[in-house]
Amino acid sequence: MPNLSRRGFFGAACLGCGGAHLGLSATPVQAQTTPGWSPPPASQRCPSRFGPNDRRGYMNLLNDEKRQGAARLIRNGQVIELGRRLEPSMPFFGTRRFDQHLKRTFMNPEPNRRGSNEEIVIAEIGQVGTQLDAFPHQTIGDEVYNCVRYDDIATRTGFREMGVDTIGTVLTRGVLIDVAGLKGQRTLPIGYEITVADLEQAIARQNLRLERADAFFINTGWGHHWGTNNTEYVRGCPGIGIAAAEWLIQREPIILGSDNWPVEVAPNPDRNASLPVHQIALVVHGVHLLENMKLDELAERRVGEFAFLMQPLKIAGGTGSTVAPSALL
Repeated sequence: MPNLSRRGFFGAACLGCGGAHLGLSATPVQAQTTPGWSPPPASQRCPSRFGPNDRRGYMNLLNDEKRQGAARLIRNGQVIELGRRLEPSMPFFGTRRFDQHLKRTFMNPEPNRRGSNEEIVIAEIGQVGTQLDAFPHQTIGDEVYNCVRYDDIATRTGFREMGVDTIGTVLTRGVLIDVAGLKGQRTLPIGYEITVADLEQAIARQNLRLERADAFFINTGWGHHWGTNNTEYVRGCPGIGIAAAEWLIQREPIILGSDNWPVEVAPNPDRNASLPVHQIALVVHGVHLLENMKLDELAERRVGEFAFLMQPLKIAGGTGSTVAPSALL
């Protein structure tokens, strides 16, 4: 299937929705989501633009030249950590958990009295804290990215293909799009759908440009609830909607991230759509999602571009990985 039909499908949807709201400030009920939205059929989304056998998605765009360009953004050696601390008091979505048990203290028998301390952690290690989603984390029906049936690659101990262990070190240009700052708000209201117009205005305000193989991060301010009001944090959140996600993906990022738990708005204004941006990014296009980021320091310092560094855990066949990403300035 030529990739024109797949890209044309999303391009038309994005431009139609974006144009309808250009220049308007959306509210939670003023959504860009197309009523009755449903995922495109396999004939419109497969094969991937990278070919029928591709398993890396937009990560294919990250090359040595891009990494070198990111390294040149490091000017003074400062590091801003973008990851959350892993601890039992974190907010959790659904039934996820993080239990840490300290194993104290084993004293070795030699006369130098070397003692050893360790811990046992019980958690969905790929889906707690600041976390990167791999492609098998989400499906459209019984298919993951590039129309691969998940039953064909799933095992009791993980996925045979597209596991988080296949992603590797990510060094690229990071871009912070500060929508909360655009609105003059510390935290956008729950359920606020970030529109294409919001993104365009924030990018213009910050004098940013979006480049191929960047990592795009959206500051909603929702991260201020982390650890202070966990119930509110997981009850819902502001975030990008379908049109905004499609608009961003047209600019060819390798990662979309945010300081909320799903990157996208929740609940979706179309109550018949369950986290559709997850399907658009991970399943349709092959763009990874990075959730629960700590973006407040970047926003407060008005940092718009930076070298972004991240190394997922090599969990064999994992659906995701907790990560500790950094902005290097």
